[in-house]
Amino acid sequence: MLKNIKKNAFILIAITLIVLYFVLKDDFSSIMEQLLKMNPIWLLVALLCYVLYIVLKSLAFHMTVKQEKQDYTFKRSMIHNTVVQFFNGITPFSTGGQPMEVYMLKQQGIRYSKGVNIILQTFIFYQTALVIYGLIAVALNYSFHFFEKIPLLRRLILLGFFINTLVVVALFIISFGKRLNHFLVKKIVHLFHKLKIVKNEEDTLVRWTERVETFHSCAEHLKEHKSIFIKGVLLHLLSLSFFYVIPLFLAYSMNDYTSLNAMTAIVSSAYVLIIGSFVPIPGASGGIEYGFLAFFGNFIGGSMLPAMLLMWRFITYYLGLIVGAILLMIDKGGKKE
Repeated sequence: MLKNIKKNAFILIAITLIVLYFVLKDDFSSIMEQLLKMNPIWLLVALLCYVLYIVLKSLAFHMTVKQEKQDYTFKRSMIHNTVVQFFNGITPFSTGGQPMEVYMLKQQGIRYSKGVNIILQTFIFYQTALVIYGLIAVALNYSFHFFEKIPLLRRLILLGFFINTLVVVALFIISFGKRLNHFLVKKIVHLFHKLKIVKNEEDTLVRWTERVETFHSCAEHLKEHKSIFIKGVLLHLLSLSFFYVIPLFLAYSMNDYTSLNAMTAIVSSAYVLIIGSFVPIPGASGGIEYGFLAFFGNFIGGSMLPAMLLMWRFITYYLGLIVGAILLMIDKGGKKE
C-alpha cells in the first residue's frame, strides 16, 4: 500500500505542477494580487461550507455504523471520513477510500462482512443523492440555458449523468434481484473461464456469490429500515449543497457579488464534478481544473477566474489531503479506542 501511495503522490505532484503552470503562466501577477486581496470573512465562510460538507457526510456514516456498534463515537466518524478523503484523493477514480474504510472499521472491532455492508449503505446514499442533484442540475440548465456556448461539455455532462444513473440502477438490481444475480454471476464466471480470463472457476464463483449475498443483506436491511435510507440520502444532498456553493463565497471574497448566484454556483459545481469523474488520475487532476474554468468561465472572467480555481481546489481537495494524511499518521489507521 505504501508503495502505491508514493507512486500516486508522485503522479499527483507532477500533474499539479503542470496544471499550476498553465493556470498561472499568462497572468501570474494579477492572479496573485486577486488571491492576496481576498476578503478573509467570506473565505472563512467558504471554508466553513467544506467543514459542514464533511460533518454531514460523517453524520450519515455515523448513523449507519451505530446500527452495528452502539459505542462508535461521532468523533471517530469525523476522523474516518477525513482519512477517507485522503485515500480517495490519491487514487484514480477515488478507488482507495472504500478498502481503507473496511480496514478502519475492522480496527474498531466491526467484522469484515458488517464493514462491507456499512460501506455499501453509505455508497448507495451518496450515489442516490448524486443522481438526484445531477437530475436537478440538468433540468435547470435546460430551463435556463446556462452553457449554450459549450455543446461538447454539455454532451459529456449528459453522458456522466447517464453513467451515474446506471450505477444507481445497477446497485438496486444487484441488491434486490437475488435469483437474477446468482444466475448472471454463474454465467459470467463460466464465460470468463472459457475465455481463459478466470483460472479457477469454482473459487471465483464462491467469491462473487458471497459478494452478491452481501449486497442482498445490505438491501434487505435498507428495505426494513426505510427511514435510514431517506435520512442518509437527505444528509448527502445537504452535504453536496454546501460543497457546491463554495465558489459563490469565493466570488464574494473577491468583492464580486453579481456574477454568481446560488443556482449558477450549484449547477456549475455539479457539472465540474461530473467532468472529473471521467479522469482516471488521482484527484481527477487536470479534468477538474478544465471543467471549473469552462463552466465558471461563463460567469466570471479575467484573473479572478484562475484565482478562484486555485483557492477552490485548495479548500475542496488539497486541504482534505493534508488533514487526512496528518490524522492518518496520528490515529494509526483507526485502532480501537
